[in-house]
Amino acid sequence: MTKNRTSSISSKAGSQWTGMVPVDDTALAVTDTGGPGIPVVYLNGQFATQGYWRRVLAELGPGWRHITYDERARGKKSKQSADYSFEAAVRDVDAVLAARGVDRALVVGWSYGAFVGAHWAGRNPDRALGAVLVDGATPYDWLDEAMEQRIRKLFRRVGWFAPLLRLTGLTPRMTAAEMAECNIELGRISRERELGPVLDGITVPVRYVLASGSSLGSKGDEQERIRAGLDQVFERNPNIRLGAKVASNHDAILKKDFAAVAEAVREVAALDLAKH
Repeated sequence: MTKNRTSSISSKAGSQWTGMVPVDDTALAVTDTGGPGIPVVYLNGQFATQGYWRRVLAELGPGWRHITYDERARGKKSKQSADYSFEAAVRDVDAVLAARGVDRALVVGWSYGAFVGAHWAGRNPDRALGAVLVDGATPYDWLDEAMEQRIRKLFRRVGWFAPLLRLTGLTPRMTAAEMAECNIELGRISRERELGPVLDGITVPVRYVLASGSSLGSKGDEQERIRAGLDQVFERNPNIRLGAKVASNHDAILKKDFAAVAEAVREVAALDLAKH
């Protein structure tokens, strides 16, 4: 049954492929390990790259079809764009899957990518096997005028040395103002009145893997208060559960607790297979 299931999900399985996928006015650097395994598409942090997932991929092993990519202007190869909006990021998931001939996939997102994964899974219940959301997609009203100014100030500072790091792929080929606007837009998307209904409407299995403590740019217990916003989500939607709460902080979770992320992927995949 598993063999038939995976072949129906992945209509274009083959050998490993690395290349560029055109979308809108840009092109994205994509890696697809190929093979007949369940397709898993990995959605990066806001300014992160596909390389962040390497430990998760190694932990899961070659029995899965791993699809990673760098968002617009991220990494070393993905091209710049006139549109760095959240909606563009959600469209990019469809573009990558279509280019690789994948009809149904399990989405795994960290930080910003978790928001993208939650929206994509909610909008595509027939195409999403499920989702693993890693320390992101947490409904909380953290953006106010003071925070917006704090974000703009932070990215103005980053803007001074960002060009020095762009050749390494560690910072995006975006202006400080563009990066700040992406972060501020995320604050708007995070609001309870915006994200709450999205999560409540998800009908596929979702498992959260949450970090502990702070993240880059946060202060005190900000992150823990934000994560607490999920408690009511777990109560309202039985499809969404806490998979694990780990000791590492937001920035180190994929490096130190990759095994917990991989285990959540296995759990979600098993739930989908059990339905069929």
